[in-house]
Amino acid sequence: MKILYGVVGEGMGHATRSGVILEHLVKSGHEVRIVVSGRAAKYLEARHPGSVTEITGLTMHYEDNEVSRFKTALRNLKAVVDLPDNLRSYLAMARDFTPDAVISDFESWSYVFARGQRIPVISLDNMQIIPRCFHEQSVLGDDLTSFLLAKGIVKAKLPKCNSYLITTFFFPEVKKPRTSLHPPVLRPMVTEAQARVRVDDHVLVYQTGANNPTLIEALKSHSQVPFRIYGMRREIKEDQTEGNLTFRPFSELGFVEDLATSRAVVAGGGFTLMGEAVFLGKPMLSVPLVGQFEQTINAAYLQKLGYGAYARQIDTSSLRRFLEQTEAFRENLRSVDFAAHESAASRLDQALVEAVAEGPLG
Repeated sequence: MKILYGVVGEGMGHATRSGVILEHLVKSGHEVRIVVSGRAAKYLEARHPGSVTEITGLTMHYEDNEVSRFKTALRNLKAVVDLPDNLRSYLAMARDFTPDAVISDFESWSYVFARGQRIPVISLDNMQIIPRCFHEQSVLGDDLTSFLLAKGIVKAKLPKCNSYLITTFFFPEVKKPRTSLHPPVLRPMVTEAQARVRVDDHVLVYQTGANNPTLIEALKSHSQVPFRIYGMRREIKEDQTEGNLTFRPFSELGFVEDLATSRAVVAGGGFTLMGEAVFLGKPMLSVPLVGQFEQTINAAYLQKLGYGAYARQIDTSSLRRFLEQTEAFRENLRSVDFAAHESAASRLDQALVEAVAEGPLG
């Protein structure tokens, strides 16, 4: 089967998940082309050389753990300017590759291509859990406006797909047809790291923003705890240690090893790392980006299930409370069993056959 796979380029979580699914598709004998934007393009091109078409996608700019709307708008002017290039890329691909089905990991261009060419489309991501499942008020909290806004945006992003495969570490009641919930899609190095899990003294810290002085002060205030920090100094080539803080350069293997041997994790509300932490039994303090409801709902479920804590901002007291509870969180995490649920890859095999037989909806 010929498959066009679209991957949103905002953050690397979509790319790492898609990388695993793409390997599964290729090994199953499918011919796959990939469209992707941002840093994810380089990541996937290295794994599937010659199969990737890079396009310009939308991005977000963060400052002090909050989405900067003004700078985000300036960044995304490039996507508008490059609109003709995106169209040319798709037209060139359409001349020599006619897919039987399209799979979109929250990527709009591949979806629009599928609808325009009357090709069935499958959604495979974690975002669709917002509009396609029931969520209790205890999870949604008091910010109903943010929930309704996020629900509307996600719902409008990929309407009328043949199937919606949602990856998740929490399993609320499904309310929409053609929807199924599946455990997180994990990189092989993460599943292999399960055999090396232990509890050392260090706490793993991951931040996508380079500037967060409030977080640094909170970490320094716990001088007896060693923190290994990724993401804040992306330009460094070797460790930089300042007291109890060690800033580390990017290393996929090093990061996973630090995760597997950590006492706990402090990070945002991104789904990929949260799912990996839950799988490896690591308590997590989640501080979602302000203005990102998808991260907020992830953090709320993390706390509701007793796998970690949700904080709107990290300060000395919230970090102390979290560290005091890590053993209780760790005990709750021992009951997690992702193997009890059907994998996304297995369901995808069936969904592709069903989609091609059914044809596009609408």
